[in-house]
Amino acid sequence: MSLRPFSLRAKRSGFTLIELLLVIAIIAILAAIVIIAINPARQLAQANNAQRRSDVNTVLNAVGQYAVDNRGAYPATITSASQQVCRTGASCTVGLDLSVLTNNELYLTAMPIDPTGSSATGTGYYVAVTTSTNPRIVVNAPSAELGTVIRVSR
Repeated sequence: MSLRPFSLRAKRSGFTLIELLLVIAIIAILAAIVIIAINPARQLAQANNAQRRSDVNTVLNAVGQYAVDNRGAYPATITSASQQVCRTGASCTVGLDLSVLTNNELYLTAMPIDPTGSSATGTGYYVAVTTSTNPRIVVNAPSAELGTVIRVSR
């Protein structure tokens, strides 16, 4: 029987505390880099702005279709003062009533609603007509995020 010297011990398998801490630190740094690169708040703001662009174009197209069907006349409620469009079915005491576009779902089934800038009765989108010799309809979304201006006219 051979005796082992006291200084020789059986090897233990596993990681030291320092190695584990290093791996955790590296994973945390990589996770932080990925979260910064993805930036969920910015992604959400860009998605909301994309929805707003689509919505203002939808309203503008509906007003344009109405004008085509009515010999170039815009809905009578649109004035030169920019007003918030009322929601479909909401009582429209303050704001722009464009129910002529949603009646019988002829031009729109419902007024589009801003993802974050709407109110109980308003859609968050504003419409006006210019006072030039060739009047144009202007639709905008003032609640656009990331400093973006969303405004279309025809």
